[in-house]
Amino acid sequence: MGALKGIKIIEMAGLAPSPYCGMLLSDFGAEVVIVDRLTKGGPEIPNIMAKSPFNRGKQSIRVNLKTKQGVAIVRDMIRDSDVLIEPYRPGVMESLGLGPGEALALNQGLIYARMTGWGQKGPYASMAGHDINYIALSGALSLFRKKGEKPLPPCNLLGDFAGGGMLCAMGILLALVERGRSGKGQVVDAAMVDGAANIATLFYGLLAHNLMTLDIGTNMLDTGAPFYQTYETSDGKFMAVGAIEARFYAELLEGLGIDPSLLPQQLDTPKWPEITERFAAVFKTKTREEWCAIFDGKDACVAPILDLDEVEKHPHNIERQLLVTVDGVVQPAPAPRLSRTPGKATEPAGPRGSNTREVLSALGYSEKSLAALLKDEIVE
Repeated sequence: MGALKGIKIIEMAGLAPSPYCGMLLSDFGAEVVIVDRLTKGGPEIPNIMAKSPFNRGKQSIRVNLKTKQGVAIVRDMIRDSDVLIEPYRPGVMESLGLGPGEALALNQGLIYARMTGWGQKGPYASMAGHDINYIALSGALSLFRKKGEKPLPPCNLLGDFAGGGMLCAMGILLALVERGRSGKGQVVDAAMVDGAANIATLFYGLLAHNLMTLDIGTNMLDTGAPFYQTYETSDGKFMAVGAIEARFYAELLEGLGIDPSLLPQQLDTPKWPEITERFAAVFKTKTREEWCAIFDGKDACVAPILDLDEVEKHPHNIERQLLVTVDGVVQPAPAPRLSRTPGKATEPAGPRGSNTREVLSALGYSEKSLAALLKDEIVE
């Protein structure tokens, strides 16, 4: 039995962050139904993956929200649900008559989660944007660069998924816990700019205490330090080094075969470029696998940098069952791990839109009314 068994969630179809949020909840037993556009009713939300991991465990229906009857269907779903996730610009749901005011009037216990890049208020709230823009405004993107180089976005992991989807899921869970006391729902305003800033909390603290500078690429955690760095190996692969503490640094030097007396002191920051150059030369003398043989089992904080297609083959990941195969697609297993009610990655309940009849029947729609809705292209 999943930890969220019995929790019913409406996921208004959107791009990656909101489906990821829905997947996190679905993995732990929530009953998630995606509300998709009709394939004939205008541009569909792009589904770049035929078998998207984000769809796992979910049902989906297709509804024409440009019609009163289509909106009425979603209102019926709201009456019967615990959570609604919507990823549109501020005002879109209100224009459909499905805003939080209308929704909470239908169901006072509803958790209404609004996931956007900029948030519901502010000068940028109505502007278009993507992950790179949101993390730029949060300050987080400025941290991802080497000295003298331009910022390098970490794909779209930080804004879309960490600051967006994951923190939105956390907001939903917080609101569900509080509803257990008050019996009342509430609105979750999950903005990726907020989330990205929140995830960068450590660096705001370091800056305030003069423990880092804004000369990015010269600090301990931003590629400035030789002991928190990546290094290329002789076979063109890479190792990750994170030997911050003195005892771990000593293990690193031992593994590299470097006499500490022949190097500047670990925290002699002006000499960091010199030490980095020395480490780089040593790492280039052996293959990645040879370095793994040296450092595996040692407290040197050294690990191989695996490509995505290598992750499932590593012994640690195999034992952890880090990845699973769902519908023929290798993908990350549910996380975190619960001892009594663990998550489970299951196949979606068919292709997108294939559960329209099933979902509406469960809401009490008769076969006759279903046939009429299909004929009139209200649903598909």
